[in-house]
Amino acid sequence: MDDCLFCRIVAGEIPSNKAYEDDTVLAFHDINPQAPVHILIIPKQHIACAADIDESNSAVVAHCFEVAALLAKEKGIEDDCRIVNNCGEKACQSVMHLHFHLIGGRDFTWPPG
Repeated sequence: MDDCLFCRIVAGEIPSNKAYEDDTVLAFHDINPQAPVHILIIPKQHIACAADIDESNSAVVAHCFEVAALLAKEKGIEDDCRIVNNCGEKACQSVMHLHFHLIGGRDFTWPPG
């Protein structure tokens, strides 16, 4: 999608600080980190939000979680991290391209803050 920020990052039109990339998934460091480790994990295929996950794209989403586990181990946060997804504007999804925040390296409270 031409107007999607994350699609433009995938296409290389906008630079990112990559943490991981393969044919299906791109992971990059968040430009406004909320913790010492804050990586966004996105499918390269445009999926607007979690409500749009179905049989045709669920394998891509599963692979996002495989990458999250790999990165968590790589960063040493596999036992103490969050994987967060916001779906829709009222849930604070700011980019309408499915993405998961892998965050860790500090203590968290609930509700998030």
